[in-house]
Amino acid sequence: MQQAQAAIILLAHGSRDPLWRQPIEAVAAHIRASQPLLAVRCAYMELCEPGLPAALAELAAQGAARISIVPLFLGAGRHVRDDLPRQVQALAQAHPHIDLRLQPPIGEDDRVMALMAEIAASTAIY
Repeated sequence: MQQAQAAIILLAHGSRDPLWRQPIEAVAAHIRASQPLLAVRCAYMELCEPGLPAALAELAAQGAARISIVPLFLGAGRHVRDDLPRQVQALAQAHPHIDLRLQPPIGEDDRVMALMAEIAASTAIY
């Protein structure tokens, strides 16, 4: 039996400025380089494409059966607390064959907080 394909959607807020997307796409590129068998897509809550439903539909069409949605947000604001869980619930109902998992915002991970503190502290001028 073939193992179901796993995938990740990196979800960010979005911006009209095309340069804003570069760091998000760089994270996706790092994942692709280190784990070439893992499907990765970027998606955005608003202001640019693709949105979460389109990214999920693309991965589903490619056979992804397990999709982890990783919000690239520093904290859980309105989008992450309210909008995103409702949207993911609706997507899970629309795609019942996919194991869809919404992860906590990446900025709440202790490793990210420690790295941000280290970077900020390294800029101190004494």
